Amino acid sequence: MMGLSHFDEAGQAHMVDVSGKPVTARLAVAEGWVRMRPETLAHVLEGTAKKGDVLGVARLAGIMGAKKTAELIPLCHPLPIARVALDLTPDPTLPGVRIEASVKTTGQTGVEMEALTAVSVAALTVHDMLKAVEKGIEIGGIRVTLKDGGKSGRYEAE
Repeated sequence: MMGLSHFDEAGQAHMVDVSGKPVTARLAVAEGWVRMRPETLAHVLEGTAKKGDVLGVARLAGIMGAKKTAELIPLCHPLPIARVALDLTPDPTLPGVRIEASVKTTGQTGVEMEALTAVSVAALTVHDMLKAVEKGIEIGGIRVTLKDGGKSGRYEAE
């Protein structure tokens, strides 16, 4: 299990000890998309989805998801999140909704998992709010696009 920080010498999963790491400003940005038929996207754009404001509810769900990450991912550290921002952008060329989440903290470990969780929960919420209209909605492209802070420094996806 060389190089995998969540496993000890015996191969047992464990929470990484970050107590010796310095407290630094951390930032992570993640993205993803929800693909749907143009007619389904029209409900989002026109505000006619039965469950209400799809993008507004999904934005709040994503924020809540980021805050609950340590409860969902077994080996994640609970972190004092300073900021979570989500942009949900309708994209007729997809067609669907593009989602970007940005998470900030000042701590001893990064917030990549929080950004990924925010995007995932927002995407699941878009799906939930529109599933009565379309059963074949697709979620994808979820990835970290930017990570900054800590020992490993800055990472930007190509």
